[in-house]
Amino acid sequence: MASLPWHGVVVATALPFRDDLSVDLDGYAEHVRWLARSGCDGVVPNGSLGEYQVLDDRERADVVRAAVAAAPEGFSVVPGVAAYGTRDARRWAEQAAEAGAHAVLLLPPNAYRADERAVLTHYAEVAKVGLPVVAYNNPYDTRVDLTPELVARLHAEGSIVAVKEFSGDARRGYQLAELAPEVDVLIGTDDLVVEMALAGATGWIAGFPNALPAACVRLYKAAVAGDLPTALPLYRTLHPLLRWDARTEFVQAIKLAMDLTGRHGGACRPPRMRLLPEHDAAVRAATERALVAQPR
Repeated sequence: MASLPWHGVVVATALPFRDDLSVDLDGYAEHVRWLARSGCDGVVPNGSLGEYQVLDDRERADVVRAAVAAAPEGFSVVPGVAAYGTRDARRWAEQAAEAGAHAVLLLPPNAYRADERAVLTHYAEVAKVGLPVVAYNNPYDTRVDLTPELVARLHAEGSIVAVKEFSGDARRGYQLAELAPEVDVLIGTDDLVVEMALAGATGWIAGFPNALPAACVRLYKAAVAGDLPTALPLYRTLHPLLRWDARTEFVQAIKLAMDLTGRHGGACRPPRMRLLPEHDAAVRAATERALVAQPR
């Protein structure tokens, strides 16, 4: 592949279900191939958007294998390997390696509010598998903040190569560049693409390319190139939709946007429920505006 597996637009993929809520692996494989044809650089199966928490072990492994089998040459697969325990996270990293994945995305321990010692041990153990580890800083869901200082230490100890930054604080990009210049900072929130790109991000682990890949790729490329005359008008058009990526209902919102753009988003597994009517209407309106900006 032309760049590192976590560079560029790497899509945290939504997972299609059949009417009985069984996993549609054929539909998922087709979606991976479509994202590659649409200009994206890779996929993250089994992220939060892929509803990994409600998959059984066989389904979770099958999704990774399906992504690797569908990915064309040069298209990266970076599975999420989050788990309640470190042993399970390592097991999922081993499964990803066996399947042929290129790297893994790892949350801190998410069963409790881990202290720094536990976080360091967690990442060191998963790194022993041998695949590059992209840390995922999501202090809202894990109650663990991978601060720039902690990220720098994780990198210095050889446990991570990059961090998906989901704190919502664009200042982190500059702080990380100062404390750990060799760590790749990846955009983790869709509605901070331009701000984080200007701060030096080298990739975007993205949600809304599931529905609007061409527009999102165009936005990312313009932002990292510093082409603000191209990026800002597009960003303003997309932003009401991109903001849903940081909402509790982000999976349902992205799947609805997929349905509206001709992809199969479909239903979520419980406990996620259908969007409330006012949320449904807001996502529909924002998607309609975004479709105007989608290159054909």
